[in-house]
Amino acid sequence: MGIIRAETIASALNSSMFFLFFFSLLLSQHHCAEVYEITPSQPLSQGQNLVSPGYIFELGFFSPNNSANKYVGIWHKDIFPRKVVWVANRENPIAASDTLASLTISSSGNLELVDGKQNSVWSTNISVPSNTSAAVLSDTGNFVVKDDGIAAADPLWQSFDHPSDTILPGMVVGFDTKSGKKNLLTAWKSEGDPSAGIFSVGLGPQTPSQVFIWINESTPYWKSGPWDKSKFIGVPDMDDRYLSGFTLVEDVQQGTKYFSYKLFDSTLSYIDLSYEGVLTFMVSDNGSNWFRNWEAPTNPCEIYGTCGLFGVCKAPKSPTPTCKCLKGFAPKSPEEWSKGNRTGGCVRQTKLFCNTSNSVVSSGKEDGFRQVDRLNVPDFHEYIADMDVDECKIECLKNCSCLAYAYVTNIGCLVWSKDLIDIQDFAPGGSELFIRLAHGELGEGKPIKLIVSLTAICFIVILGAIVFCVHRLRAKQRGKIKVKTKFFQFSDVNDNSRENLQEYIRKHDPSELFIYDFDSIFIATNNFSITNKLGEGGFGPVYKGKLQEGKEIAVKRLSSSSGQGIQEFKSEMLLISKLQHKNLVRIMGCCVQEDEKLLIYEFMPNRSLDTLLFDPVRRPELDWGRRFNIIQGVARGLLYLHHDSCLKVIHRDLKVSNILLDEDMNPKISDFGLARIVQGTQNLTNTQKVVGTLGYMSPEYAMGGIFSEKSDVYSFGVLLLEIIGGVKNTSFSYCGQQLGFLAYAWHSWNEGRGLELVDKVLADSSSSSEVMRCVHIGLLCVQDNAADRPIMPDVVFMLSSETDLPQPKRPIFTFQNSVSDPQPKYDNIFSTNEATITMIEGR
Repeated sequence: MGIIRAETIASALNSSMFFLFFFSLLLSQHHCAEVYEITPSQPLSQGQNLVSPGYIFELGFFSPNNSANKYVGIWHKDIFPRKVVWVANRENPIAASDTLASLTISSSGNLELVDGKQNSVWSTNISVPSNTSAAVLSDTGNFVVKDDGIAAADPLWQSFDHPSDTILPGMVVGFDTKSGKKNLLTAWKSEGDPSAGIFSVGLGPQTPSQVFIWINESTPYWKSGPWDKSKFIGVPDMDDRYLSGFTLVEDVQQGTKYFSYKLFDSTLSYIDLSYEGVLTFMVSDNGSNWFRNWEAPTNPCEIYGTCGLFGVCKAPKSPTPTCKCLKGFAPKSPEEWSKGNRTGGCVRQTKLFCNTSNSVVSSGKEDGFRQVDRLNVPDFHEYIADMDVDECKIECLKNCSCLAYAYVTNIGCLVWSKDLIDIQDFAPGGSELFIRLAHGELGEGKPIKLIVSLTAICFIVILGAIVFCVHRLRAKQRGKIKVKTKFFQFSDVNDNSRENLQEYIRKHDPSELFIYDFDSIFIATNNFSITNKLGEGGFGPVYKGKLQEGKEIAVKRLSSSSGQGIQEFKSEMLLISKLQHKNLVRIMGCCVQEDEKLLIYEFMPNRSLDTLLFDPVRRPELDWGRRFNIIQGVARGLLYLHHDSCLKVIHRDLKVSNILLDEDMNPKISDFGLARIVQGTQNLTNTQKVVGTLGYMSPEYAMGGIFSEKSDVYSFGVLLLEIIGGVKNTSFSYCGQQLGFLAYAWHSWNEGRGLELVDKVLADSSSSSEVMRCVHIGLLCVQDNAADRPIMPDVVFMLSSETDLPQPKRPIFTFQNSVSDPQPKYDNIFSTNEATITMIEGR
């Protein structure tokens, strides 16, 4: 009986070892699947990806939305959700069942996609002067066919000359009138079909030019407004700095006009045209996920010609736009107008006298201009160079065909001789438009009205002067006001932390926080400019700012679309104000004004740890001494939260992106929006809301909703191993297995190959014994069973001593709910700092 049992155990162990061997083989095959060049002798087969030198972009085969078709495309390597930025064979797909298709260099030197029967599906179709061509993918996302025999030769062909639906930094959109060549973005037909759809994007022929979204390349759907040397004036959210990175180059002699952009930092970005006709500018500060900078159209008023000729559209608060006629005009069809169909527009009520006589008449009868403010200027503008504002007015007045003029900053004089269409009311912003009207429509008031108006104006001016003086006297105080936090209500805090938090507040004096004036923060962050943006989490975006007295700050702005909300705002505000430790980020105050809710922190000049650790260029800055100091600092911060502070706090979202670095690379734990207070003797807590980040959540918390200080210990273990390896645990394996990295770490350590985990850039700066001790501690922290993990006092002690360590158990990675409670409800709260969403849907 004992022999049989021993044989059974041996058999099981052999099976287990076979599985581990097979899993390791898959990992090695994944790393071998990366290709860096396509040559005649080395085609790109399915299962392989062509990777750019800096591991920024990759090219490979894909099936959109699991369709029955397969394409070759380019995407950013490690940013999710994946966005395909270029497709080769968008009109000629390969069947998904065809596993033998490949991308190769043909005998003619062309790059060619062939199916499993070696039939040509797509080709570059160029005349290649040699048979030594090769294809590579650059870190800009440009797929290039080059002459491999001439190192500095110009590309024979490049994907940047053949855009799909996306423009990348360095790519151009525009046209060449002499050759007839157009560079347009063309939308996909649908989410699952990358063939050309009905929408396209390009530059219009006017000067200064503007961007159009067209339907079928002819019917305007949206326009950007003219270019003012730094931005398109019809896109209010567009960066308006002169060195914004956006460029529009027009060469009249050559007949070329091209728009491009290039950001002046390491931020990754793209501009995309969706199959629904929406143009979106997306950026990624942290290299893990995308967030929207601006998009258009965003409301019905931005759809071209919504209110017809001489109609002005006001952005709606409801789905229905508000149309009105310019003064001096009336609806062309009152019946259609009353039914809500305003595309017929408006017509002039009084004919222009200038047009009837074809000349300017004497005083008392001549036409005049009425000023309308805050408008996106109409289509069909004409530019008149070298004129000031007065000359622009005179030029339009003496020309009977001129219907309106505008003098736009950084552009100059624009006039209109065609009927005005696509006018939108901007508030705030926009330009001043001067509309030509008949003398009788100018609406000159009687003298008494003028006197009343002047009196009102004088009163407003005097009142404004008084307010300004008071404002200047209080300038030094308006930045921050010390008030009690008792104005915050807790009626909407409905989870287990409410009672604990209220009990604590009843027993202690309310915390005093600096309440910042919203206007001072608005100015400090340059109107929450994208250039000041440091990153984005589940709470919302974080901006760098500089107060009036010169102090730098970080501002976390609660996003209205965030899955988190008031509860997390209060939790973080009250928690951090009570917690004081050198390894915790320090809160300076908050700001609440109407829908705006801001938290103001000390600024960390080296930003978050992930921006260095996962950046191939900056990672060498983190030598082993700095990494070990970060590990120890985070451990001490957790020890304070769990045992030494006045409150026992479970962080619940500890990860690399929530570790900030000061000017000396000292770590500070941040982002307490998901933290929970527990009673001093309370060891385990069950929640019906599982929040956090997959890959960092402990098994008992992710699957059973049970959290304790051991949950944070698990997260710390993952973070520690990531710091040693310089890799993300969530993207270590090809298929995105969240725990693949931890499994690999344990097997490497158990087989005496633990140094293989260590980041290659640490070769000259690390102590192998100290590194291996940290690996050992990390594996103890990520054990499946919470009872097997150490507590933070033990972790801190182990990091600073030479005592023997217990042996970590082999991770099983089969999560089972360890409580008898019903399956927990998973809430729609997630962190956007990682490639994987942090929301789990309960079944």
